[in-house]
This record gives sequence, C-alpha cells and structure tokens, in this order.
Amino acid sequence: MSKLSEIPIKVEVYDALSDWEVHTGEGENVVARRMKGRFRTLKNFGMSVWLIYFFGPYLRWDGHQAVLLDIPEQQFHLFALTLYPQDIWVLSLTLLFFAILLAAATSIAGRVFCGYFCFQTVWTDIFTFIEGQFEGKTPQKQRKFNTEPWTASKAFRKVGKHGVWLAIAILTGITFSAWFTDAYQLWGDIFSLQAPTPVWVAMGIFTFFTYWFAGFMREQVCFWLCPYARLQGVMYDQETVLPAYDAVRGEPRGKLSRSGTQDANKGSCIDCKLCVAVCPTGIDIRKGQQEGCITCGLCIDACDSIMDKINEPRGLIRYASHKELHQGKAEVSLWKRPRVIVYSLIMAFSIMGVGYGFTHFEPTEFNVVHERRPLYIQMSNGDIQNKYTLKLLNKTDQPLVVNYHIEGLPSASVDGLEQGITIQPGKIVPVTALVRLPSDTTSSGLHEFHFVATSEGNSAISNRYKAVFIAP
Repeated sequence: MSKLSEIPIKVEVYDALSDWEVHTGEGENVVARRMKGRFRTLKNFGMSVWLIYFFGPYLRWDGHQAVLLDIPEQQFHLFALTLYPQDIWVLSLTLLFFAILLAAATSIAGRVFCGYFCFQTVWTDIFTFIEGQFEGKTPQKQRKFNTEPWTASKAFRKVGKHGVWLAIAILTGITFSAWFTDAYQLWGDIFSLQAPTPVWVAMGIFTFFTYWFAGFMREQVCFWLCPYARLQGVMYDQETVLPAYDAVRGEPRGKLSRSGTQDANKGSCIDCKLCVAVCPTGIDIRKGQQEGCITCGLCIDACDSIMDKINEPRGLIRYASHKELHQGKAEVSLWKRPRVIVYSLIMAFSIMGVGYGFTHFEPTEFNVVHERRPLYIQMSNGDIQNKYTLKLLNKTDQPLVVNYHIEGLPSASVDGLEQGITIQPGKIVPVTALVRLPSDTTSSGLHEFHFVATSEGNSAISNRYKAVFIAP
C-alpha cells in the first residue's frame, strides 16, 4: 500500500459516491452499536460536562446557593458576586462569547457541539444505553426482543426501561427549577406538594419533552426540529475538518477472502458497514457529508478497528477537509484562516469585557433623574427650584444607611436630604430632593454640580453623580 500522500486525487470517485441520505423515522428506530475508541472516550468526557447541570445547584457559598438565578428578586448570584439587571451587559458579553465559540468550533471542526455536548445528543445516548441494558445491546438483539411474544419477563423489562427514562426526565425538570430557587428547599416543597406553580409547569414541560425527544424521536430532532443543524452548513468552508471517507483509497470496495487476504485490485474498504452501524443518526459517511452527521467521530473508531484487524493503515475514515480529500492540499493553519481570526478577536473582546466587569463591580449604583415637567419653578420669593429623584441600588448583602448632599452650588439650599436613608440589600429607595438657588445669585442657563452619596460606617462606599441645575 502506498503512503497516503502518494495516492493521486480523483474527484470523480467522490462524485460517483455522493448521495443525500436522510433517515425519515419510518420503520425501526436507529439503534447504534456501541464500540470503544478514542472518540467514544472523548464523547463520554464531553457528556460528563452535563454533570455540572445536575450538581451545580447544590453547591453552597457563604451560607447560600453558589449559583442562583433569582428572577422574583431580579438577582443573579454567582458565588460571592451578585448581578442585577443593571449588570446585564456582563451577561450579554458572556452569551456573545459562547455564541461565537460555537460558530468558531463549527468553522474549525463542524458540528462538534452536536456530537459531544448537545443536550439532545447526550440524553439520547443515555436513553439508548439504558434501552440496551434492558432489551439488548445490539440492533439484532433488540429486534429479536421486540418481535418475541409478550411474557412477564418482557413486560418487566419494558416497564423497567420506561421507568428509568421517566426518572431521568423528571430529574431533568426538577434540576432546571433548582437553578432558580433554593435547591434543597425545592425538594421539600415538591414532596410536600407545596412547590410554586412555575415549578410544576417546568417539571411537566421538561419531563414530557425529555422523555419524548430522547426516548422516541431521537435523531429525528436533529433532522427536523433543530434549526442549528441547518445553520451550520453556512458556517463550513473547504478548510473545515469533518469526518470523511477517503474514497480514493477505499474504492473499489471488496470483501476479504476466506484466507483473510484482500484483492490487490480492490480498495481498503471491505464494505463491513460497521461505520453505519455505530452512527447515532444512521447515515453512511461513505456517501459524502450528510445533514445527519453530528461530527462525533464514532465512525472513525469503527473503521480504525477494522483497519487494525486487516493490517491496513488507519485513516480510511478520518477528520479531513474538503481541500485535503478533493484537491490534495495540506491543512491550513488556523491563524491563516480569516474567519477563525475574526471569531477569535470577538471572543477575546468578550473575555476582556467580562473580565473587566467582574473585577470592577461597584457595591452600589447611583442614578439621579431631573424632573422634566416643569424643568424649574420660580418660587414666590424669586428663588429658582429644581426637583430631582435620587435612586441608589444597594448591591451588598447588608443594609446601608446613606447620606446625601450636593457639591458645586455654594449658595444652594436642599430640602429632602436631611436624614440618612436605610436601603436594604438588593433594593432601591427613591428620594426626592428640592434644590433652590436665590434669584439674585443665579445666572440664567445651566449650572453643573454633583450629588454625593456616602455610606455611614463605610467610607469606601461613596458615589458622585453629575447633575445640572436649570435657571431661566
């Protein structure tokens, strides 16, 4: 066998094999065979990331839930930090980072998110594993089990399978709710039937769709319901590496002889169809790139195992770009691909923004609103009065006693700021301030000054807000 780099490229071989294949869901479900391999190990590792979803709500930090999305109080607790709606820009940059990361990963290596991390893929893989434990670990065993007449053993296995499926589906729904309320209290409320209505609604929705999508629809969700499966096509280019069949090396296909040898005039593919048997969506990667390919690489594990057995070099099915297979060109460095560079710059900007936000959070947020109707009032004694509403958000976990005063208007008098204002954690207490200037010391136009808010007992908490006094 010649070296892979010495095999001439024949595009017409790929054209002859190319065929669009979609599993419509009619007939039997896709039952993928499970095999050990490096990509199966990588897939298991990617799936394990979802353990954070299940165990994250139970982490405690300083006496409270470490990560809590408290929607009624409009607070997002993240360990020692508390984010408010005013900090939404930090969350927006975080979402931007992950969105661009998804696009970048797709541009580099196709649908790796679908293959290794997507919740539909992960839950389906778990459900089919459970199904295999009850009904048989191979398609043939499951087909035989389902065609057998009903017995007590068959009924027990069916009930057991669906019972475990429902348990996982219910746990998925409860866990989703646990991110929005105290996780430990949630379980007590559920068992005592005292949980709020939104909890029961979330449990019902997640239980139903998890059970239905992962247990019955499976790969059909990827084919027909998931918009991302269709969007990813525009994220590919000819340098994107995807699981691909090296047709020049593999064709024409030929079976092994009884002696275990292969015809010298045949390609490396022995048409064992193991790559099809292990595919979670049931496609034949030898027919070219398909909509159903989720880039999981399990077909590579299957093919490599066969190549090892027949003493052929691995890589008949491998991660390869269109240019490599169809044009014989070497893989291009990531830093020479404009799309990857742009994605990387956007992600770097997002990370810097998030980092700046997390390191520059203020314990309070001070805002002043000038009364617009009217902009000013001329009192009976000739003084000019402007009205302001002061709002200070307490982002700490302790009550604050705040004192207000103004700077920059020496001859002004202020009503409404004589006493300290107590502000509870996470709350805003609006305060009305009436600022007056004598007419004989006031020129017409705009006069800049500052409202100053200081906390009693904590001089480090101090805010200044530039305001404008309007005179006729």
